[in-house]
Amino acid sequence: MDVRAVLLDLQGVLYEAGVPFDGAVDAIERMARAGLSLRFLTNTTTRPLAAISERMRDMGFAVDDSQIFTPSVAARGVLDERGMTRVRLAADPALAEDFAGYALCDEGAEAIVLGDLERDFTWELLNDLFAAMRLGALLIALHKNRYCRRGDDLGLDLGPFVVALEYATRSEAVVVGKPSATFFQMALRDMGTDPAAAVMVGDDIDSDIGGGRSAGMTTVQVRTGKYTKGDDDVSVQPTHRIDSIRNLPELLGLG
Repeated sequence: MDVRAVLLDLQGVLYEAGVPFDGAVDAIERMARAGLSLRFLTNTTTRPLAAISERMRDMGFAVDDSQIFTPSVAARGVLDERGMTRVRLAADPALAEDFAGYALCDEGAEAIVLGDLERDFTWELLNDLFAAMRLGALLIALHKNRYCRRGDDLGLDLGPFVVALEYATRSEAVVVGKPSATFFQMALRDMGTDPAAAVMVGDDIDSDIGGGRSAGMTTVQVRTGKYTKGDDDVSVQPTHRIDSIRNLPELLGLG
């Protein structure tokens, strides 16, 4: 396999609940020693970029902030492209540091940046966002995942709430996280790599595998994290499937 770049999801691929999977740290080190360009792509919307990289280093992964791509990074690109400065951040308050330089406000926002709020997705909040959208606010969804792992089980993620607002307002959100083509293209462009020479590794059959395939990359699904046996029967399938991240260097021919 002629690979020059590897893009990896985080939660469910490299670690679970803050604990690295067996062989995960070694796998990243082996790929780095082999000269592969690495980028870490996450749809996490509850931690700012700096906190994500610090957490990864605490777990033993040798990463630099510039190697991490989050939906907040992509959202800033959309805001800047459209010249929008007044933003309602409907997401974890910790993400405010990723939007330093914008006017964060509840009234008169030009755009709503929507992230995962878990139990704080109340009727009152959704109705308030609905009202803001009716006044012209652009909805920027940090991703549109259907579900995620919450503790020992799967639970609703951000996607169902994005769809509710789209349905109510007869509009479409600008989705900036995986599986958005823009998100993958931004990472590939930063790496200076053609998609044909890149591999996307993930656990989510839709956002990781479906998104990676749509971007033209070879895809590898790990049987950890969000993976379920039902993934084997859906229309979207990865190029390869491995038991865990520890098997990736061998698949890439690194020995």
